Amino acid sequence: MGLLERVSTLIRANLNDMVDRAEDPEKMIKQVILDMENQYLQVKTLVAFRSPTSTCWRRNGGERGLRQDWMRKAELAVDKSEDDLARAALDRYQTSQMLAQSYREQVGRPESAG
Repeated sequence: MGLLERVSTLIRANLNDMVDRAEDPEKMIKQVILDMENQYLQVKTLVAFRSPTSTCWRRNGGERGLRQDWMRKAELAVDKSEDDLARAALDRYQTSQMLAQSYREQVGRPESAG
């Protein structure tokens, strides 16, 4: 067993030495900088996409506005004796509630009144 352990240690030592010699700190730093620039562009793109959506969402009353809109549509459908449309609107109302709850859980925000 002693011989195999010595050979194994020798091979690992040589491999580690080769890796150490192959590493070029300048190249590694350049790669890290390139990776960071790519991540920066991705974040910048996400923020640019998210910002108008967020503004529109807030302008329209956010999740509460969406729920109220579906409830109003359900009430209008009931007034017109359109039961199938009322059910569909109530389904959408419930779906919007579930999505809002899921969103709040994801961002760790407490439930808002409404």
